[in-house]
Amino acid sequence: MSNIRKLTDQSGYKKSFIAEKLGVSVKQLRNYESGHSLIPIDKAYVLADLLKVKVDDLYERLEETEIK
Repeated sequence: MSNIRKLTDQSGYKKSFIAEKLGVSVKQLRNYESGHSLIPIDKAYVLADLLKVKVDDLYERLEETEIK
């Protein structure tokens, strides 16, 4: 489960600013936020630094019972 939308909304940054920092389109950023696309690890580190969170905070880990 992606926490990216919640974190980007809380950041106060415009989507266009975040997308520019990541080197992606706003549409691609929205795909990361919605979980339609997984953010590549290199961009995850950039996003985490920008949002002042850990990379682990970008996604919520599912319990084993939720995976099956």
